[in-house]
Amino acid sequence: MVTANPLKRRGLLFVLSSPSGAGKSTIARMILGADDGIGLSVSATTRPIRAGETDGMDYHFVTNDEFDALVASGEFLEWANVFGHRYGTLKREVVKQIENGRDVLLDIDWQGTQQLKQVDPDIVRVFILPPSMEELERRLRSRGTDSGTVIASRMARAAAEISHWAEYDYVFINDDAEHCRKLVHTVLKAERLKATRRIFLHDFVRGLIG
Repeated sequence: MVTANPLKRRGLLFVLSSPSGAGKSTIARMILGADDGIGLSVSATTRPIRAGETDGMDYHFVTNDEFDALVASGEFLEWANVFGHRYGTLKREVVKQIENGRDVLLDIDWQGTQQLKQVDPDIVRVFILPPSMEELERRLRSRGTDSGTVIASRMARAAAEISHWAEYDYVFINDDAEHCRKLVHTVLKAERLKATRRIFLHDFVRGLIG
């Protein structure tokens, strides 16, 4: 009798992007909390560690020289300069999970997404839009962590980032975090079922038809 192993599949790279304040990190945390089949890729960054953050859990905090060395040795799948600091996705944080059939969530911007698409075309790209620019600014101010100058810089950058929305596979407006989470999670679950990712089907079909 021919049997199928639905767990035997290649893990996928699941990218979430948005301008700062639009909610991608919140949505990412909600997805990770609701689905044990996906893990977060911990990026390396040159920015200083913030209060409440843990090295190796939130980010791998490195010096500029260390980041340069990682770039030179080809350790990154992608990297980008954001607000004067560099961020990069480490291959070692991704490859093992993918090969073991575990999905990897990447919280990266459009620059990193473009680079990643060139390295591995089999990625799922989701862009999160704010309901309005006024609401985006309100969310940034409500954090209470940035100066007025920094917020103005983030708002200026937001328009440029949003202009890349059409480069993504799925685009959602985050006017309600839970509703947006459900939409993003639906995409994740559907993408897992694509025939190209369910590698067990090759052997299963050969067994069916001899």
